[in-house]
Amino acid sequence: MAARRAICYRSPMSRASLTVNGVDLVADLSGALWWPARATLVAADLHLEKGSSFAAHGTLLPPYDTDATLDRLSDAMARLKPARVIALGDSFHDDGAAERMAAGTAARLAALVGATEWIWVAGNHDPGLGEAGNCPWGGTVRDAITVGALSFRHEADGADAPGEISGHYHPKATLHLRARRLSARCFVTDGRRLVLPAFGAYAGGLDVFAPPLKALFRRGFEAFLLGPSRVIGVSHTRLRAAAG
Repeated sequence: MAARRAICYRSPMSRASLTVNGVDLVADLSGALWWPARATLVAADLHLEKGSSFAAHGTLLPPYDTDATLDRLSDAMARLKPARVIALGDSFHDDGAAERMAAGTAARLAALVGATEWIWVAGNHDPGLGEAGNCPWGGTVRDAITVGALSFRHEADGADAPGEISGHYHPKATLHLRARRLSARCFVTDGRRLVLPAFGAYAGGLDVFAPPLKALFRRGFEAFLLGPSRVIGVSHTRLRAAAG
């Protein structure tokens, strides 16, 4: 097996600045959003235990997705040292994730949650998350949260929603370069709202020109693609819809 290529997350190219509703934010190469002024880290669609869910239904996948996702999240937290983490919905692939999660992995997750203020936003995959108001691993469960000029929810509101930060759609985009094509997860924004890429190791993607995303950005958008070693910000006019 070829050696894994190291990614320098401290390089200036491993992040990109963007503005939503007048708020300065940072798209991190890990797939997380960083709000420096509020020391807040946001990650959408972790889909923890997706692999074990598929296995339970007969589709066998390597059972390492949760640890791989937590590895990347741990790295982002170690670099950025957030005072608050917002997990922006679909943090768990289904309501049985807690029972299937290995004890050591559950302990890792609890340690991350306990290290800072942690807010779980409930998503469509985990609507029963912490029905008593708290997740088994700690933190606080909310349907949505507003902080300053930004509002955080799992799925975008179809109406005009300045300052809305959401996930759910797992956006990806295709950029044709001189000698190759790059298809990658991406942040999507028009300066008023922002949709985050899926953070989970096994989370798939929806093309930015697919109807649900296109309907949110009727006047155009900018995408920030998570390339092999840098975040690439491009106008929608430079992107192509995925074939098929």
